[in-house]
Amino acid sequence: MRGAGTTMSRIPVLLYHAVMDEPPDWIAEFTVTPREFGAQLDAIVAGGRTPVTIGALADQLAGRAPVVPRPVVLTFDDGFADLPGPTAEALAARALPATAYLTTGAITPGRRSLLPPAPMMTLSQAPLLEQYGMEVGAHTVTHPQLDTLPPKALHRELRESKAVLEDVLGHQVTHLAYPHGYNSRAVRKAVARAGYASAVAVRHALSSDTDETYRIARLILRRSHTVADIEAWMDGRGAPVAPFPDSLPTVGWRFYRRARAVVKGPVFAG
Repeated sequence: MRGAGTTMSRIPVLLYHAVMDEPPDWIAEFTVTPREFGAQLDAIVAGGRTPVTIGALADQLAGRAPVVPRPVVLTFDDGFADLPGPTAEALAARALPATAYLTTGAITPGRRSLLPPAPMMTLSQAPLLEQYGMEVGAHTVTHPQLDTLPPKALHRELRESKAVLEDVLGHQVTHLAYPHGYNSRAVRKAVARAGYASAVAVRHALSSDTDETYRIARLILRRSHTVADIEAWMDGRGAPVAPFPDSLPTVGWRFYRRARAVVKGPVFAG
């Protein structure tokens, strides 16, 4: 297997949220406009990589499938209202598969989540995503910081979101995205026990063919990113390459958040 330092093994896994012109303030930093999104998708196509879903990449990382030459993965978190409409249409028009991670409490009428108000899709639209060629994964029920939860609450977030999506889709859901990328060794073990085959983090890094199946690195798209950034990532440049150990600031921040959660309870991961 090629080492993570070689250009050919550097895998861009892109993380999008909403694609809209006038997003709510709380998500605006992580939103791209439809026009910029189209230009970025064209740059991805022009990059000559093989577009695959997280499921396909996870199979490759786990040795369950042959190595795909120069893959690229597009992922979408939360389930904003644009996803089953213009965003899915833009992807389908370019024959680009993707993986959508849905926060079930935010998209189910009558349920609640920690996500602030925003235009969201509905749970009943999840099968439509698959009709567009998208893979559907879980993104918990309420979007908490998973690495701060007690075991029972963690178990509920992982199991319930999975079961809700499986019920509406009629098949197993085996891929998870950690809200805001927050995870730990204990969380990753719980994810595997809950029946997931993979999980994605953030890490602000390129993935690789030696990356961790339950901590796949992603590059989060911000409003400030341009087509030039996409072109660099398609070329395997412009970001660190996973896997790598957590930094001391990351470990310290996790301890602080855990202590805060003991006092304040579950906190929005964002």
